[in-house]
Amino acid sequence: MLKNKKIIFLGAGSMAEAMISGIVNGNKVPKKQVFVSNKSNKMRLKELEAGYGIQGVSRDEVSLKEMDIIFLAMKPKDAEAVLLSIKDQLQPHQLVISVLAGITTTFMEHHLQNGQQVVRVMPNTSSMIGESATAISTGTFTQREQVEDAIELLSCIGKVFEIEEDQMDIFTGIAGSGPAYFYYLMEHMERAGKEGGLDMETTREVMAQTILGAAKMILEQDESPKQLRENVTSPNGTTAAGLAALAEHGGGKAITQAIKHASNRSNEISTELQRKLLAKAQ
Repeated sequence: MLKNKKIIFLGAGSMAEAMISGIVNGNKVPKKQVFVSNKSNKMRLKELEAGYGIQGVSRDEVSLKEMDIIFLAMKPKDAEAVLLSIKDQLQPHQLVISVLAGITTTFMEHHLQNGQQVVRVMPNTSSMIGESATAISTGTFTQREQVEDAIELLSCIGKVFEIEEDQMDIFTGIAGSGPAYFYYLMEHMERAGKEGGLDMETTREVMAQTILGAAKMILEQDESPKQLRENVTSPNGTTAAGLAALAEHGGGKAITQAIKHASNRSNEISTELQRKLLAKAQ
């Protein structure tokens, strides 16, 4: 049961905070059993302690043997050093969860003890309000009970999708990076609203409600996005004019390319790490 689990985040950046917020608000794990650690920024740990009622500990004070679930939430470039530093402190029953772009389960298994249970997840920052779209894929030795624990824990921050690891890059391109695409769209909608005479507060509420409504239509109706678009597009109407402008200026292509580029970058990070791993093995 999660109520009895102790959880630690190694890394205290924005993603760790978003997940901590979701977990604390989900009330599945007592606050006193959630820990966070970083390399040297004690002020950051105090901020998280004050904000969420969890326990901030410096890296030298961490006793990983007491933890049940260890989240890797540092920068991807630091993953190898951290994995090697914790390798001898872990037991096979403990679950290591990576939230790092490009860090594969194979990479984690290679740097930890043989048989270590690992899971790779890709949340997004909407986890802060419990609305993340989170992917999970499992390692070679991970038991189903541990996977179910991870899914239950991650459900505190939104909806969880169990996928094959070779689908993680495209998932990253859509969901991991996706919120930023919508924020970018909303920046431009906000600018257009201001230029059209709407005040900032009204514009923000209007565009946020519009995107929320469209998202709910997708989730609650059977029609495809294409069909829903056609349903609201009258010939020679305002929506048709707007869509024509999007097509003229490459709006659809830009969205596709954004997802592809983010997905490709996720794959590049993984490939770079694998090359490094192979070079060391030779």
